[in-house]
Amino acid sequence: MEHRSRAVDEVVELVSTLIRFDTSNTGDLATTKGERECAEWVAERLQEVGYTTEYLESGAPGRGNVFARLKGADPTRGALLMHGHLDVVPAEASDWSVHPFSGAVRDGYVWGRGAIDMKDMVGMMLAVARQFKLEGTVPPRDIVFAFLADEENGGKWGSQWLADHRPDLFDGITEAVGEVGGFSLTVPRPDGTERRLYLVETAEKGLGWMRLRAKARAGHGSFLHEDNAVTILADAVARLGKHTFPLVLSDSVAEFLATVAQETGLSFDPDGPDIEGQLAKLGTISRIIGATLRDTANPTMLQAGYKANVIPQTAEAVIDCRVVPGRREAFEREVDELIGPDVEREWITALDSYETTFDGDLVDAMNAAILANDPQGRTVPYMLSGGTDAKAFARLGIRCFGFAPLRLPPDLDFSALFHGVDERVPVDALEFGTRVLEHFLLNS
Repeated sequence: MEHRSRAVDEVVELVSTLIRFDTSNTGDLATTKGERECAEWVAERLQEVGYTTEYLESGAPGRGNVFARLKGADPTRGALLMHGHLDVVPAEASDWSVHPFSGAVRDGYVWGRGAIDMKDMVGMMLAVARQFKLEGTVPPRDIVFAFLADEENGGKWGSQWLADHRPDLFDGITEAVGEVGGFSLTVPRPDGTERRLYLVETAEKGLGWMRLRAKARAGHGSFLHEDNAVTILADAVARLGKHTFPLVLSDSVAEFLATVAQETGLSFDPDGPDIEGQLAKLGTISRIIGATLRDTANPTMLQAGYKANVIPQTAEAVIDCRVVPGRREAFEREVDELIGPDVEREWITALDSYETTFDGDLVDAMNAAILANDPQGRTVPYMLSGGTDAKAFARLGIRCFGFAPLRLPPDLDFSALFHGVDERVPVDALEFGTRVLEHFLLNS
């Protein structure tokens, strides 16, 4: 019978309990519930096994963060940061099969908002941290466990604030591991077998929310108006929203495609006319991979006017921009050409892209941990189309990866669960991921 560690035994209950804390982040301080209650619960779970914790609020009431350090065998080595965020995006209960904050465990899954983004990883981190302390485990180097606020709003009141105002918390940390990596993608091989690829995040696109504003003369809705702020803005938004940015193959994406081609026998020609069609053969993960081939600028919000018969003086839009590493200046030039001289733009939030190489001792430890628990597995780098708290830590000179290991059923549409209805994580994937993290942290 397989040995079950303390961490594996308690991870499902920890994740279920974490989900029951409604930490919905609306992006508005007035309506965001805040992470205090959940953060205090995490601190209690750490303190009861002997950790000294630091709880602090990052710039606004209720935005709770918890830090705990486990001393390692070699204090001269740089410390490893394991980070997870406690906030989640909102959920509309009427749309779900179960209540989104129930943490229900049924049909082999833990259900609820945050199940994969990212209270699964928070629960695994917490389970392993508790086990190590209870059993007196000494890892090779110091591990800093951080449970953070406000990631779903770009970390303004979380990681970004902490990096700006409390960089001392990260003194001595050289590498960091966080979310949206380590999950499996099952691909067919030419000999009829299958291979599970575990995607390690080595890069992130830049994240920017841009406001567009058009101004013109206000007037009566019944008159002729050659200059109408709404029309000017709408034309600019339509041009931008329909535009296809040039394909750019970053190192992380190129290495991912090369590995998949090697395993599957499929070919991916970035210079060909149907790279999107070729990627579609990978299944639902193609949504994430396809979005890393080029910049995107998606209109998400429009605001103008205050009465049906009044031409407003101002119209505004918000554009969600995701920019490939190295493309920031070229992207801005392209946007300016598209929107034209009559529309102003400003960045509401502008977080840089990030990319590191897929090599080194930490990557070797990830691969070894996967192989120890799945001999048919293989780690492969990839770029995340979204963003994580790694953006803040990279600013401090910390080398960042995404590695929240999950062995997933081949037919699970994993990418659709992020911010989706009926978000859930397989129980056996949580137990697998906990075993992988144990191995990884003991050999990192």
